[in-house]
Amino acid sequence: MSEPLCLTDLDAAGAGIRRVAHGYATSGSWRRLARRLFQAGTEVALALPRDAWRLLVRRGEKPVRIENGFDPSPRAARIALYVHYSANGLISDMVRYQLGLLRQIGFATVFISMAPHIPDADWQAARQLCALVVQRRNFGRDFGAWHDLMPEVRRRWGIPQELMLLNDSVMGPIRPLPPILETMRAGGEGLYGLTESRQGGSHLQSYLLLAHGGHAVADVMRFVETMFVSHSKWLLVQLGEMRLARWMRRRGHRVAAVFGYDRIVRASLADPAERERLKAGNWHLRNLDQLPDEQVSALLEDWPLNPTHHLWHVLAARLDFPFLKTELVARNPGRLPDVADWPSVVPPDSPCHVQMLRAHLATLGVA
Repeated sequence: MSEPLCLTDLDAAGAGIRRVAHGYATSGSWRRLARRLFQAGTEVALALPRDAWRLLVRRGEKPVRIENGFDPSPRAARIALYVHYSANGLISDMVRYQLGLLRQIGFATVFISMAPHIPDADWQAARQLCALVVQRRNFGRDFGAWHDLMPEVRRRWGIPQELMLLNDSVMGPIRPLPPILETMRAGGEGLYGLTESRQGGSHLQSYLLLAHGGHAVADVMRFVETMFVSHSKWLLVQLGEMRLARWMRRRGHRVAAVFGYDRIVRASLADPAERERLKAGNWHLRNLDQLPDEQVSALLEDWPLNPTHHLWHVLAARLDFPFLKTELVARNPGRLPDVADWPSVVPPDSPCHVQMLRAHLATLGVA
């Protein structure tokens, strides 16, 4: 039986060893961790000269193409910035469903694609569903795209009452989204997300964020507009997703997740099948059943897991989480058990059925 939806305020404690665990928990061994740290260090070292040159010449990222949607929605009070990428430029039926759902629940959407080329039929389909359609260079990932388009949002809509930041890195929804948004709104003014991650310190995972209320929206817009956009993926994560929750809390805003980390862990430990998945998916938990509960809790705190990867099954099967992480299904980078069985957690009445999700994967070149 599913648990009722509720908000969990984010843990304000510092990251400590979790910054190291961020790499280790998904690497599986110290050797793989060392390789990841070396790769991150090399990436940053190569990125910094390019970042310095970009600052020196004050180069902005101008859109390759920008066009109003069929309904520009000039008086909209709810704005969504949706970031898309596919190598072939196709906008799948799943993505179109997500865009249509945003319009249905009252959002004017800015669709930002970083695809190198978008077929005209797909471009026009996006215009039918969105207030503004943009193609930009593939630089800066999601926060870079939001950063570049935020001045245009401010010019067109001022400070809206709600601002949603999201991307196409999740598959679904496989369960209704409106009840989750209503849970966020019931929390009052603040910044809300679906999942809390403790990797690198407590933060909201940024595939879907909702700022609710004028003051919270204004501060999120300011954060995104003024953040430093780097050529380094690692720096972008640190300066964007990792930093946003702390930045908002320091300004007095509530920051909360619908699926808090401790809640997901409790649900996993309470289910024998989920405990087996934890043991199989993380070296530190291989002797889970031989440890006292307090030691298990300490391990999961000191070596936090990625909820949308390591805890994906309990999220979808027990807690009515509405999405599956695309990277998990397509690549399974942590070599986690049972990922190939992902269709089993998609309910028969899912808003996005299994065939639609498979077709989306096909547009990304995943068989």
